[in-house]
Formats: sequence, C-alpha cells, structure tokens
Amino acid sequence: MTHEREHMNVVIVGHVDHGKSTLIGRLLADTGALPEGKLEAVKANCERNAKPFEYAFLLDALKDEQSQGITIDTARSFFKSKKRDYIIIDAPGHIEFLKNMVSGAARAEAALLVIDAHEGIQENSKRHGYMLSFLGINNITVCINKMDLVQYQKAVYNRIKEEYGNFLKELNLKPSAFIPISAREGDNMVHLSKRMPWYQRETILEALDSFKMAAAKDEQPLRFPLQDIYRFTEEEDDRRIFAGRIETGRLHVGDEVIFYPSFKQSRVKSIEGFSTNPVQEMAAGQSTGVCLATQIYVKPGEIMCKKLEKAPHLSSKFKANVFWMGRQPMVKNKKYKLKIATLQIPVILHEILSVLDASELSSVKNKSTVDRHDVAECVLETMKPVGFDIVTEISETGRFVIVDQYEIVGGGIILAPVFEGQTSLQEQIQQREQNWQRSEITPDKRFLKHQHKSAFVILTGPADTDKQKIAKALEEELFKLGKFAYFLGISNQLMAAKDSSQDRTLGKLEQIQQLGEMAHMMTDAGLILLTSISNLDEFELKMMKELNQPNKTFVINVGESHLASSSVDLFIPDQNSLEKSIQEIFKILLKAIALDPEYTI
Repeated sequence: MTHEREHMNVVIVGHVDHGKSTLIGRLLADTGALPEGKLEAVKANCERNAKPFEYAFLLDALKDEQSQGITIDTARSFFKSKKRDYIIIDAPGHIEFLKNMVSGAARAEAALLVIDAHEGIQENSKRHGYMLSFLGINNITVCINKMDLVQYQKAVYNRIKEEYGNFLKELNLKPSAFIPISAREGDNMVHLSKRMPWYQRETILEALDSFKMAAAKDEQPLRFPLQDIYRFTEEEDDRRIFAGRIETGRLHVGDEVIFYPSFKQSRVKSIEGFSTNPVQEMAAGQSTGVCLATQIYVKPGEIMCKKLEKAPHLSSKFKANVFWMGRQPMVKNKKYKLKIATLQIPVILHEILSVLDASELSSVKNKSTVDRHDVAECVLETMKPVGFDIVTEISETGRFVIVDQYEIVGGGIILAPVFEGQTSLQEQIQQREQNWQRSEITPDKRFLKHQHKSAFVILTGPADTDKQKIAKALEEELFKLGKFAYFLGISNQLMAAKDSSQDRTLGKLEQIQQLGEMAHMMTDAGLILLTSISNLDEFELKMMKELNQPNKTFVINVGESHLASSSVDLFIPDQNSLEKSIQEIFKILLKAIALDPEYTI
C-alpha cells in the first residue's frame, strides 16, 4: 500500500547578502537534489572565469542577477527529505524588491529567516519578519548564518537570538528554533557541526521536517468568491452559471448556500464545467461554476458559503496590518481600491493605530501617514459592507491588496472586524449639515410657494424595464401640474461603462455617492428630483437615502425585485401600462408631498 508524500512550500527570507541563496544551494547539494554533474559544471565555470565558487551560483541563474550579485526575483528549487517533498522559494532581500518578496512568499507554508552573524540584525531582517506575520506564516526557523566569520562564538549567537526573539514577540511570532549555521561551510545544515559543540539541537533539515502541515483547505468552511455570472441563451438554454474558484471547503450538489454580503440564499442545483462530464462535488483549489435552484441577483465579489457552516465577518470597517509599497504615502480619507479575493471596492484609510519602525524595536504612535516601506496597524473602511475572514482563520479571504491608479501600492492582512463608531459617510453627512449655510427661505416657505414638498424619487429594477420611460412621463405630468420636478438622466449611465463588471461596480459606487449629494442639494431647494438606476442593492439605496437626509426619498421598483420590501415604497409590475404606473406613483406622492388630490390621468 502506497502513501502520498507530503508537499510543503518554504520561503527563504532575510536582508540582502545575508546568505539566503547560499543556504539553498548548499541544501540542494548536501541532500543530493541537484541534477547529475550540475555542481561540477558550476565549479568548472567559476574556475574558467577565475572567480571563487559560491553555492549561490547554483540558484542565481539569471545573468543580470549574477552580474549585480543580488537576487531580484523569486527562484524556486526542489528537494526531498525522508519525510516530505519541498519547494524552496528564494525571495529577494534588497529593499527595492519587496514586492517580489511578497509575491514569492504568498503561497509559502513555512519560512527560514536568515541573519548574518557578522553583520547582525538589519532593517530588512525586521521588515521580512513583519512580512511573515503579514502573510500569516507561523512555521518559522531563524538561521543565524556566517558563524565562521565570528569564529563560531556562542555569545554572538545568544545576542542575536535574544534581540531578534524580542522583536518577533512584538509581532506575535514564535520561531520553532534559532539555528547557528555556516551555509558556505555546511555547518548545521544536514549534520550537526563539530565546530559548534555548544549547539546540540536541530539541523536545518530537521527543522524543515519538524514544521507542521496546515489543515487541509477542503476541511475548512466553504469560501467561494464569485468571479462572474454567465448566462446562456442559445438553443433555449436558460442557465445562469455562477463562476469562481473554491478557496476553501467542499461544494456538493444539493448544498444550501448563502451569499455575503447580500444574504441571498439558494440551493446548488448542478456543478458545471466546460467540456466535462457532470460532477457531484468540487473542492478547494478548483475553479468551477454552479447553477442554483432559485434565480437570485448577486454581484461579482460576493462570497458563497454553506448556510450551516461558520459565516465570514460582515462589516464596512476592519482592523488590519498594512505594508505600504507606494511611492506616495498612504493618507487618510483618500479613496483607494481594495481587492479581497474577487472583490474590488473603494476603501479609505480611516485611522492609523501605530506604525512599526523597522529600524527599531518600537512602534510609532500618532503618525499621520503611512510612508513607503512602512508597516502599520490601522483601520480601513469600505464604501459598503464586505464579507471577509480573520487571516489566522481563513487566509484566502483574510488577505488583501490596495491599488492606486492601476498600481498595487500596498497589501495587508485582516486582524478583526470593527463595528463601533460612525462610518465616514455618516461623519461626512454630519459635518455637511453642521457647515451648511441656509437662507431665510425655509422648507415651509418653499412648500407654500410650490404647493408641494420636496422629494427624491428613485426608480430601480432590472436593466430591461421601462424605468426611464416612466420617470420621464412622471416628470412631464408633474410639470403640467405646475410642480417643480426634474428628471436627472445622467444616472442612467452608471451601468453603461464598457469597463469590466468590477470596474463598473467601483464607478457606480462613487457616482451613487455624487448623486446622493446632488439629490440633497436639489431637494433642499424644494424640487421633486426623479432618477432611474438599474439593479440597485440594499446598501446602495441606504447610501443615497442617508445622503439625502433629512429630505424625503421614495423608492419605486419596476419589474422583478431583489430588494427587501422594507426598502421599497412601491412595487410596479413590468407589464403595467404607463398610465397605470404613473397613477400608482401619484398615490404615493399624494400622501407624502401633498400633490393635488383631484389629479387624474
């Protein structure tokens, strides 16, 4: 009976020139993992070029890397121990290549962190320690390298171990071991060194084998971030396929599922694929599509979960550790784009709690910006609630990147949801009302003059309904009655952009906020403002209502509705005649804003 061997990804990190590539090269050589003749060929090449042989040359294969003497991208190598197979990732140590280090380490399950015993702890030694915490890597061994340059002194080892151990403690990281090594000489790599009899614990190879494997992804709660919805219309095919990649958990036909943050529920009717036979289940790591038993309206970026399993957190604020890589500092209240799994949404820096000084062992309080290469604990706020997990529970939906002007400028991990306090939108509205300077013309005076109160009337529903026609006809009827009504047609372009569905969603949110502010100004002037927007969700409606406060907002849903009845003032069937639709709307407005009671159409 054969057993499948374990596989583990291990990243090697540390300051530039502290010996990471040498460590990997020596490990490959001492475990017999190199292709036959490779070691001899590299040694012969060094001899021909009259330069000393370095084990790092086994790994630094790119010409520009060898000419500059630094690793500028991640390189992967493979070797086996008696226990498992390893993919070793060599990450760059130079500060300018931290983005490459993050991308290389993102899929690692364990790490070896290398510190030069002669040079000591450097700034990037600490930054990389933070990055391991940031990436949620807890299997860590610290390798105190180049012990040959300090005559294998135990005192040097103890000093670095104590100082760096205290630093990692601030990051809530507890390394499994501190191992004194000389990668070039092979000390404590595969066998214990006779040059350091005072150290009698694990070798590097034994430390690797002692790392614990993470729980299988398919044993965790289901997290299926929705990438897109596909609809097929040819040959009377009415399927709507919800496509994405299963990040964790398992999905079966018949599972009762719920989407976050919309809370829409259904049951998995079938699992679909291109040119494949039907299957009954899929697991973590697989990309697939599903058809649901009931048709529901959800958007790309939502997370599909099983109803009976642990749900993700849902909030518009969360505490996070952020590593900033942008040339311009991260500043409060500027809008960035946040990406969590398939979700893209506007986000702002709400509060900076502390910034870690990578060159010291302390945190900086009361800092107003997050500068390049800073690591900060802060509170981020999205424009609407999002579903996410704490990184220590489910890392796939607990990590994120931040984009500014199409460039990735930062990344981070989610530490906890934040529920207390006002949202930035509520603070903005409160400040607006405090600073709003009104004339002596009160709403009552405007009512007496216009013979109606102001209102913001939103017509929403599926894109293929007559919302716009109804809104224009309603404006015309109000105008005939001498009412101050205006149809704002610009809102109809919110979903007309040719960008991707995610970019369109981002633009829609920002324009909805602008529309809400405009509505407040026009209703404050006593107007009846009419607009039509397709496929609004609960949070978007709530945003516009809040922005229009304290003035009245009415929501008319035309056709099929995906909104809660408590959010809508009137539901109009799509098959209604234009006249009947306007009559029904007038009944609502008659009671609320005192239109002429004798009105007939």
